[in-house]
Amino acid sequence: MPKALITGITGQDGSYLAEFLLDKGYEVTGLVRRLSTPNMGNIEHIQEKISLVSGDLLDQGSLTDAIRDSEPDEVYNLAAQSFVKASWNQPVLTGEYTALGVTRVLEAIRTVNPKIKFYQASSSEMFGKVVEVPQKETTRFYPRSPYGVAKAYGHYITLNYRESYGIFACSGILFNHESPRRGIEFVTRKISHAVARIHLGFQDKLELGSMEPKRDWGFAGDYVEAMWMMLQKAQPEDYVVATGETHSVKEFVELAFDAVGIKDWEKYVVANVAAHNRPAEVEHLIGDYSKAKKELGWEPKTSFPQLVKMMVEADIAREKRNHI
Repeated sequence: MPKALITGITGQDGSYLAEFLLDKGYEVTGLVRRLSTPNMGNIEHIQEKISLVSGDLLDQGSLTDAIRDSEPDEVYNLAAQSFVKASWNQPVLTGEYTALGVTRVLEAIRTVNPKIKFYQASSSEMFGKVVEVPQKETTRFYPRSPYGVAKAYGHYITLNYRESYGIFACSGILFNHESPRRGIEFVTRKISHAVARIHLGFQDKLELGSMEPKRDWGFAGDYVEAMWMMLQKAQPEDYVVATGETHSVKEFVELAFDAVGIKDWEKYVVANVAAHNRPAEVEHLIGDYSKAKKELGWEPKTSFPQLVKMMVEADIAREKRNHI
């Protein structure tokens, strides 16, 4: 039975990856921080099938112990300070978790067992102010946030350990991927949650910033399969994981309201661009996943309208449960 250690297992990607690996017959261990009230909502349904080990990306010793104790064949580093907007308010902490945290995990692998395969969660935010459209593995990075800068560091330190120490280490450059398990602070989930509440009569308005930015949005459940596929290759390489389609925030809003039969959505949306403004914005991301398709045989399965509908319906069900 192969063994995997997942950092960030309680998050969106970590929970979907844990499910996927369990279905593949893996023994799954998740790294969790010691918190007085840990958030286990995303993994509640599989908690009896996995093991949890205490550790923190800020603490080298705890990572070394976690890897030594769990003896994984594969390590998936999905933990990070992953909210782009918060990275301006906490740039140093973002760097500690999202950048240096990667080095600490790699150091733990190098120390304990350099034969462990390593997956790093890179991000399309590294492309930032894009220099070419669409973006592929060879596109130059131009990050526009402390988060994007930190992810670029994590990406290159992964490459560095691969080339310096021969560790099977690769990065998946994942474009935006969403699901009903997305944190409420992210714009997609903010929209689906508000639309569900408006539909049920629990809320009157949805406040948003600019609706012009465009993103390449896919389903997180599809994307975790690509992570696993990368670690099954004979040689470690980096891959863009995306849908190859771009949609605006406005399109997401329209589809979300359409899912509950509301056509005149404009009267429910309040634009407050100033309140949601970022020091630097990323306007247009779209990924070229042709390398992943050719070499891994990976393709996205869930369409953009299916994703939006799935998220709205899940939030409606969640709100109904909360109001019983």
